Amino acid sequence: MKVLKFGGTSVGSVDSIKTVIEILENNIAKGEQIAVVFSAMGGVTNRLIEIGKMAAAGNAEYMEFLKVVEERHFVVVRGMINVKNQSSTFAAVRGLFNELGDILKGVSWIRELSERTLDLIMSFGERLSTLVISEILKSRGVAAEFCDARNLIHTNATYGMGDVDFEITNKQILEYFAKRSALQCVTGFIASTGDGITTTLGRGGSDYTASIIGAALDASVIEIWTDVDGMMTADPRKVANAFTIPSISYAEAMELSHFGAKVIYPPSLQPAFAKNITLKVLNTFNTDFIGTFVQKAADKKDYAITGISSIDEIALVNIQGSGMIGVAGISGRLFTALSENNISVILISQASSEHSICFSIDPKNAIKAREVLEKEFSHEISLGYIDGISIEKNLSIIAIVGEGMKKSTGVSGKLFSVLGKNGINVVATAQGSSELNISVVISKSDLSKAL
Repeated sequence: MKVLKFGGTSVGSVDSIKTVIEILENNIAKGEQIAVVFSAMGGVTNRLIEIGKMAAAGNAEYMEFLKVVEERHFVVVRGMINVKNQSSTFAAVRGLFNELGDILKGVSWIRELSERTLDLIMSFGERLSTLVISEILKSRGVAAEFCDARNLIHTNATYGMGDVDFEITNKQILEYFAKRSALQCVTGFIASTGDGITTTLGRGGSDYTASIIGAALDASVIEIWTDVDGMMTADPRKVANAFTIPSISYAEAMELSHFGAKVIYPPSLQPAFAKNITLKVLNTFNTDFIGTFVQKAADKKDYAITGISSIDEIALVNIQGSGMIGVAGISGRLFTALSENNISVILISQASSEHSICFSIDPKNAIKAREVLEKEFSHEISLGYIDGISIEKNLSIIAIVGEGMKKSTGVSGKLFSVLGKNGINVVATAQGSSELNISVVISKSDLSKAL
């Protein structure tokens, strides 16, 4: 069993969908047993969010925007399905847009857009693209079925990024696929609670859908079809001579994807990692290219460094004071307080003197982090044991990643030497004992130069 996933650009137009259909038909002709997961058409999810916000603000123009999205799907139907067979697909698409229109009308009446309602609105992107492509396949004589992932993948009621209940989910996937012989066209990104309320798996969650299904079915491979040739040594928009990495380990891919390499979505690796399933990152628009193989153990490389990645914008939070030295539990209290307020920490650095701890977070959480920590350590701050909470913005992180660093000396020295020679100041640094990743915090204005 192979699971294929096609991203938004791969299903974004008539021409790209023709290529997708060709890829699927080639697999079927070879006798491959496959399932396929689809994202929403490129840009549709963002447009649905925008439309939802317009409706909540009472802006009646949201209906015109919705008609544009509807027409985009109709263009694909007209371009891919014979005129004699279009009517039923048009009716099904119109039915979904009528349902979405009713939801948006309710949002406009009550002037409120909750996360729960937004998840439901966003779900229409994948439901529409998957419906249309499954109908195109059927019109070409392929035994295909539309599969709503909400009937398979169950999460808790955390809207925006639900936590998957794998025990229930795996059981339902196995039971469902055991009864089907047709090609299953599965909606990416979406799931449901035990009460049948629509949830989503986070932005980029269609990769996660493919990995969940692939892991449950013990797939031989999960193919992530996107619009680039695979995972690259650096962001090609910032580094002109970046090149595709032929083979990469799970651990390296997790590090690179966490630090800004958006070709794959980090949580998508977790179910595959547990089952030791190979992922392939392939280009829909360059089908002859071998792409990147993501495996438990990568092929031997000639270089210590596999890739260089970055996070464009972070805020660095620093907590320091003489009263922290030798006091047990400071770090525990700090990170517990952040966790309880859903503030994710990207990087941590602590001086061996225990005089200070600094950590990086998303800038949008900076004010909240200060408030949380000032409340948590109000007693220590009032007594002067802790100087206070300082926040520095307009910073970036660069991470050099590679399992080969474990066996190579001088990598850190080369990193800091080349930054120093080029006048780039390092604000903070972090390295795990695994020697898989060395991360440095620098000024955002130096990011492109440093890369």
